[in-house]
Amino acid sequence: MAGLAAGVFAVAQGAQVVIYEAAGQAGGRCRSYYDATLDSVIDNGNHLVLSGNRAVQDYLSTVGAANALAGPARAEFNFFDVRANERWTIRPNDGALPWWIFAGDRRVPGTNASDYARLAGLLFAGPAAAIEDIIPCQGALWERLMRPLLLAVLNTEPEKGSAVLAAAVLRETLAKGGLAYRPRVATPNLAAAFVEPALKYLTGKYAMVHLGQRLRRIVFDTENILALEFPENTVPVSPGDTVVLAVPPWVAADLIPGLETPNAFRSIVNAHFKRPAPAGTPPMLGVIGGTAEWIFAFPDRISVTVSAADAIVDKDRERLAQLLWGDVWRALGLSPMLPPWQIVKEKRATFAATPEQAARRPGVKTAWRNLLLAGDWTATGLPATIEGALRSGRKAAQLAAARVAV
Repeated sequence: MAGLAAGVFAVAQGAQVVIYEAAGQAGGRCRSYYDATLDSVIDNGNHLVLSGNRAVQDYLSTVGAANALAGPARAEFNFFDVRANERWTIRPNDGALPWWIFAGDRRVPGTNASDYARLAGLLFAGPAAAIEDIIPCQGALWERLMRPLLLAVLNTEPEKGSAVLAAAVLRETLAKGGLAYRPRVATPNLAAAFVEPALKYLTGKYAMVHLGQRLRRIVFDTENILALEFPENTVPVSPGDTVVLAVPPWVAADLIPGLETPNAFRSIVNAHFKRPAPAGTPPMLGVIGGTAEWIFAFPDRISVTVSAADAIVDKDRERLAQLLWGDVWRALGLSPMLPPWQIVKEKRATFAATPEQAARRPGVKTAWRNLLLAGDWTATGLPATIEGALRSGRKAAQLAAARVAV
């Protein structure tokens, strides 16, 4: 998505753009495909965005897909505790003054307003601090809201996660009020919302998109890159051109001499079940005390996401399906009988959002004047999210435009 965003925002500024994509489809991990087992189009993973994600809104508006996200009119988050068989809904108010934390029927059961006030400590954390160094990682608020929320956005064990990255998320969501964190899901799927409109927009602006072109080598001199080597051809790069390299961090480290990147990663496991959710099921349900973490209800299927899934990612696929369906049928009141299923594993889904790994994130600029970086693993100020990826692509496009102007 970072590469697509760089292309989109560059052509929007009048640049001539050529995209070389290693895979057979655009979008990277943000992709959809037809699954024969389920006989339907499914997403590689369930990517949640929030109403306050400005880069997402700018990107979708630019490519003509401003209405591609669906979600509730107000910020509501539903939870189910598997162990206690208890349900609750968190209902923040729209404004920045969080009066909802004083209302017992709107906040997390078993919490009081002072518990939420302690979260402010994260906003003043230094770059070396982990979350457990700043706030108590125990109690009802932690177990029933903050841990599942931070686990989802960091894709890292929250206790060990970067307090600075957690604070960045809180500043743009909880601190701004419910209007900034209404949940949004791509409709009808990720490709239809984020990828296909972008490709249509790019080609409509005479950009060229080459799929199945894996970059093998970059030719450097002391100040500029001179060429890009692909399996079947070499593309010269003039000093007046700008290349935005939007690849996974381990690929970037292989291609660019001396580049330091994050080198520890966390997995994500997604399960898709061909079973419509019962009427009245919330679009997204948080699961406490189970293996599943978030359950997403779609018209034709139920999907489950497990973040920081290193403990289960190597389990047998059928065993995983049974394990996760166990949480689903309990949470939604369904039959224990396992429906048709599909398991999707991403072993290196994101970098580990710890203070140590965050310190390894490079900026957009490199030592070569005509080479820029983009990706959710670069120094976006956010964890590895769609919002961060789009911001990095937009910043690269802006720097490229400024370079041409000079």
